[in-house]
Amino acid sequence: MGLALADDLLGRSLQRVQREVDAAFDAMLPVPEDSRAKLVEAMRYAAIGGGKRVRPFLVITVAEMYGSSRSAAVQAGCAIEAIHAYSLIHDDLPCMDDDQMRHGKPTVHLAFGEAIAVLAGDCLHALAFDLLTSPEVGSDPFVRSELCGALARASGHNGMAGGQVMDIMAGEEDFDLRAVTRLQQLKTGALLMAAVEMGAILAKVPEEARAHLRAFARDIGLAFQIADDLLDHEGDEAKAGKALRKDAEQGKATFVSLMGADKAREQARFLSEQAVGHLASHGKEADLLRALARFIVEREG
Repeated sequence: MGLALADDLLGRSLQRVQREVDAAFDAMLPVPEDSRAKLVEAMRYAAIGGGKRVRPFLVITVAEMYGSSRSAAVQAGCAIEAIHAYSLIHDDLPCMDDDQMRHGKPTVHLAFGEAIAVLAGDCLHALAFDLLTSPEVGSDPFVRSELCGALARASGHNGMAGGQVMDIMAGEEDFDLRAVTRLQQLKTGALLMAAVEMGAILAKVPEEARAHLRAFARDIGLAFQIADDLLDHEGDEAKAGKALRKDAEQGKATFVSLMGADKAREQARFLSEQAVGHLASHGKEADLLRALARFIVEREG
């Protein structure tokens, strides 16, 4: 498939996932007519209409690549997006990164207050596992259990939350390239790897047959973060929808500060192409994953 055609297909596929995820969150989060209304409004504010939905896209694309149900994959994709949304709410809090803008609008704690923001994040975390245990994901309890385990491991101290702690410490310690790589494999890479893993779990791909998918996810996870560091270094805040240059202001080590922009860009492209190489055993059914790997390093926001 030509690059232009692949990019067009990827764009339309991402838009479809965005619509499906937004519609699902809209349906599952009706605003109650009581004092919980502000809490649910904050959850909706964080979960609907923001981001490219890369994580649910990965769940859905991998699941469909192996013939699994799209509706079940959308449900699982919403679960991982709920975790991602909760993490952004908490990361933006004054006690963490103290950010003012997210996806081009005020962060949840500015729009709703800190207490509601904390609770909205807590509820989105709980919602994720509620979704994975629902019949919409499928009738096989072993699949639902494995999905919950994969997402829990990727979210906790050995995954995303552990990476966030390392990120906090990065402002106080001198991190070398190895430490920064480990930090980002946890903070950013863990959920991306879980998304690919969850798609394979839904399709009942044997664990021993997932090695190339894990390798693909590992490489796009690092490429994704290097691209983020490049955006923070030289990107446009209007396109990014959030404040940039914060890592440099705080003296945090990043791929760009340690490697320089040119070498970081070269490394991101190398990882992208290496990720594509892991899909060599697949035919056209993996074209969307190939296109995503290339898009990750070219995006502007």
